[in-house]
Amino acid sequence: QVQLLESGGGLVQTGGSLRLSCAASGGIFRLSSLGWYRQTPGRHRELVARISSEGDTTYADSVKGRFTISRDNTRATAYLQMADLKPEDTGVYYCYRDPGNYWGQGSQVSVSS
Repeated sequence: QVQLLESGGGLVQTGGSLRLSCAASGGIFRLSSLGWYRQTPGRHRELVARISSEGDTTYADSVKGRFTISRDNTRATAYLQMADLKPEDTGVYYCYRDPGNYWGQGSQVSVSS
């Protein structure tokens, strides 16, 4: 049974930084692709960043140059380093793992203006 446990959300001012962590248990972590999605009220859950099992990364245009996704296979953990945060980055961030379509519990990120 694969489980994803997120941590690191919180409240920060515009221009601040946060780091989200996603610790995985079960399955073969190093063979998984991982992603972070963001859910905001009235909008569909959108992809923020993704990292493949080989380490290739993809970002939403809105976060390019500000967010960095990474992974540590020895710790079975994925990270999302967020810098220069803006109020529009506010939302619930979900960690995602594939194959298997697994989701974390969500972490609230709030950016005040």
